[in-house]
Amino acid sequence: MPLARCAYFLDTTAYRISITGVVQGVGFRPFVYNLAMSMGLHGWVLNHSGGVDIEVEGQRDKLADFITALSTQAPPLATITGIRSQVVKPVHHTDFTIRHSEQQSGQYQLISPDVATCPDCRRELFDSTDRRYRYPFINCTNCGPRFTIITDMPYDRPNTTMRDFPLCETCAVEYGNPANRRFHAQPNACPICGPQIWMIETGGGDNALEHRGNDKVLARAKELLLEGQILAVKGLGGFLLACDATNDQAVTRLRERKHRPHKPFAVMVASLEDAQKLCAVSPAEAALLNSPQCPIVLLQRLPDAPVAEMIAPNMHTLGVMLPYTPLHHLLLHDVGRPLVMTSGNLSEEPIAKDNAEALDRLRGLADAFLLHNRDIHARYDDSVMQIVQFEMPKDGARLFAGAESNDAPETVFGTHSMRLTHSMRLTQSLRRARGYAPLPVVLPFSLPQVFATGPLLKNTFTLTRDTNAFVSQHIGDLESIETLDHYEEALETYQHLFHLTPQLVASDLHPDYLSTRFAREFADQWGLPAPVLVQHHHAHIASCLMDSGWTLNDGPVIGVALDGTGYGEDGAIWGGEWFVGDVRGFQRAAHLEYLPLPGGDAAIHNPWRTTAAYLHALLPPEDDPTGVFCSEEAMMVRQQVEHKINTPDTSSMGRLFDAVSALVGICNQASYEAQAAIELQQAAEMGFLSSEFHQGGMQPYPFTIDASVSPKQVKLASLFDAVLLDMEHAISRTVIAARFHLTIVDMILQLCESIRTETGLHTVALSGGVFQNVLLVQLLLPKLALHGFRVLVHRQVPCNDGGVSLGQAVIAGFAHQNDV
Repeated sequence: MPLARCAYFLDTTAYRISITGVVQGVGFRPFVYNLAMSMGLHGWVLNHSGGVDIEVEGQRDKLADFITALSTQAPPLATITGIRSQVVKPVHHTDFTIRHSEQQSGQYQLISPDVATCPDCRRELFDSTDRRYRYPFINCTNCGPRFTIITDMPYDRPNTTMRDFPLCETCAVEYGNPANRRFHAQPNACPICGPQIWMIETGGGDNALEHRGNDKVLARAKELLLEGQILAVKGLGGFLLACDATNDQAVTRLRERKHRPHKPFAVMVASLEDAQKLCAVSPAEAALLNSPQCPIVLLQRLPDAPVAEMIAPNMHTLGVMLPYTPLHHLLLHDVGRPLVMTSGNLSEEPIAKDNAEALDRLRGLADAFLLHNRDIHARYDDSVMQIVQFEMPKDGARLFAGAESNDAPETVFGTHSMRLTHSMRLTQSLRRARGYAPLPVVLPFSLPQVFATGPLLKNTFTLTRDTNAFVSQHIGDLESIETLDHYEEALETYQHLFHLTPQLVASDLHPDYLSTRFAREFADQWGLPAPVLVQHHHAHIASCLMDSGWTLNDGPVIGVALDGTGYGEDGAIWGGEWFVGDVRGFQRAAHLEYLPLPGGDAAIHNPWRTTAAYLHALLPPEDDPTGVFCSEEAMMVRQQVEHKINTPDTSSMGRLFDAVSALVGICNQASYEAQAAIELQQAAEMGFLSSEFHQGGMQPYPFTIDASVSPKQVKLASLFDAVLLDMEHAISRTVIAARFHLTIVDMILQLCESIRTETGLHTVALSGGVFQNVLLVQLLLPKLALHGFRVLVHRQVPCNDGGVSLGQAVIAGFAHQNDV
C-alpha cells in the first residue's frame, strides 16, 4: 500500500450521526451528500422513520467542520431539533452514497408543511424555453406539496400520492443527479409523466361540458373568470372558489351561493406590487406575504382599492395572499386581475378535498370545476396571519416576550398620549393550517402521549409526544357530521404519521360539546381512563404559556382570558376572566359581573338582544331606553330576563363588545362570529383619527371594581350610563367606540395592578379571541409595559379557540404525571 494511502487510513476517524427535526422532504440528504463530497469525506446518508442517519469518515479536522456545517449550512426549509454523534470503527468507505430509506419501529419523524412555489420554479414556469413552461405542477426540493401528499414515513415517493406517477427518463435523471435542485425531490414531475388538469363546466346545472389539455383548460378558465363566473379550483389541501375580485356582481353571487352575507373574503393577487395597489403593506407584511408559508395576511385597505366593496363589507382591512401553487400563478397571470379565493365549501363546512366530493358538494356554488389527478391526502385550509404594529415606552421592549423591533417607526392608533421610543411588531396567527401545521410546538418539558380534543368552535386537536405538541391544522366548528368526519380523518393521519398512541384524553369542561362527547367515546374505545376535563379559559392561559416557552420554574402568572364563550366551573358562561396560576392550576381572581344572556345562541346572533338584557339588568326602569332602542321585541327580552327564562349568566367580554356595538347602532345582527365586535373595532379606529376625539379630550368610560367579593367583580352600570349620555349628547358612534376600547385597556390594567399588589406577580399572559383585536393590542401592550409588567402573548398558535387544545393537552398531561 502506498505510504500516502496508509497515512490516510491511520488518520481516518468515523462518526455515526443521527439528526432529528424537519429533515425529510426539504433536500437534507442531497445537502449532506454534496457537503461530504465537497470535503472529500466518505460514507452514507439515509432517511428512516425517526429522522436522518449519517455514517461519515475522514480526517478528524474535516469531520469537525462537517458536523458544524450540518446545522449552520442546512437547507432553508430544514429545522434541526437534535444532532447526536458518536465515534465508530472506520470501515474505509470508498465513496459517499445516499442509501435507501429504512422503516424503524416506534420511531417518528417531523414532517414539513407544504411550501409555496419557489422563485426558481416561478422563473421556469414562465420561461418559454423551459420544458416545464406553464406546467401547473412544477416543483423542486425547495417547494411544493409535502404534508398534503404524504401517506407514510419515511418520506419517499412510494409513500406519497405521487406513487401513481412514475418518473419519465428525463425526470429520473434530475432525481438522481446530486447537482440538480430536483435531486430526490419526491413530487418531481413534468408534462410527460406528471399530474394533469382538466375542466368540467356545469353552469350550475346538470349538463356538463369537459375540457382537456393544459392550454385549452387555462384559456377557458381565464374566459370564465373574466365573464364573472365562479370556478372551483383544486389546490394543495382542497378546493378554493374563485371569482373576479373587481366584479361586484360576481362577488355578490358568490356570497349568495355560499350563504355568507358579510364575512370577508380573501383576495389573491399576482405579486407584491399588486398587493400594494390594494393595501398599505409594511416591510414585515411584505416579507410574510412572500414567505414560503404564503399565508393570507390582513392588511389595511387603501381607500381607492380597485376591488368590489362586498369583498369585505364594513371593513377597513383586506385579507390578501400571493399565489402559492403554479396553477395559481398561471391563473393570476392570465386573468390579470385580483381574484377572490375562498374556501370551497358552504359556510362552516370543511373544505372540499377530492374531485368527486367537490362535484357533489360544490355543484350549486361553482359554474365550473378546474380539477387535477394528484390526490390530496390531508385536507388543509389557508393560514391567516396579521402583524400588529405598536410602540413601546422607553425600556418597555425588554418586558415584552414575542415582539420584534421595526427598523422604522410607524403610526399607530391611540398612541397620541404617550412618549414612545420603540417601534415594535407582533406577528399573530389567526388560523393555523397550510405552511405551519403539522410542525409541532416545542414544549419546555416532556409529556406523556395525550390527545386533547379541543373546543367546539375554531377547533383544532393536539397530540403530544416527548417535548412535541402536534397542534392540528384548523378543523373548523364541530357542529356538523361533515366537520366531524374531517376531524376523524385528520386525527387518524396524525396518529399514523407520528406513531402516536395516546395514554390519556383531555376535553373541554362543557358536557355537551361534540368534542367532549368524542373524547368520552375515544377513551372508551381504546380502554383509557375517563377524559380529563379542562376549563376553557384555563386552557387558554396554559396555551399562551406553552406558546411563550414558559417553564414551571418561571412560576405563576396573571392570566387574562377574554373571549366570547367558555363553560365555567360554576355552570355560567365565562369570558371576561383574570386568573393567577400556571399549568399546575389556576385560581379565578376577577371577572366581569354576571349578566343575563337571553336565548343563549340567539343573543350571539342578535347582539341587540344582549344590549336589551344588559340595559334592563343594569339600569333602573326610568333610565332603561330598551323600549325605544329595540321596539316591541325588546319588551319580550325584558320579560325573559325578569322571569329568568333561558337566560344563562355570562361574564363574557365578547358579549360586552356585542352589547356596545348594538347599542350605538353599529351591528344589531351578526351573520358570522364576532362580527359586532370586529365592526366596533373598525369604528373605533376611525374614532381615534377624528378631530372630535382629540378636541374632546376623550377618556375611558367609568366602571367599578368590587373588591368586597372574591373573586373581584367588574361592575358595568356606570359604563353603560356614560355611553348613553354620550349618545344623548350626539357624540359620534366612532368616538364612543374609541372610548370603549380605552375603557377595556384601563380595565385590564387596573385589575392586573390590583392582583399584582396582592400576589407580587409581574408577568401577564394574554389569551382569548378578544386579543385578535389589533387596536386593543396596540393600546394595551405599551400600557402594561409602562406599568412594569412583563407580557406573554401567543406567537405560534392562535389566541382564539384554535389554540385551546394545546392548553388542554398540557394541563392534562402535567396532572397525569403528578398522579402517577
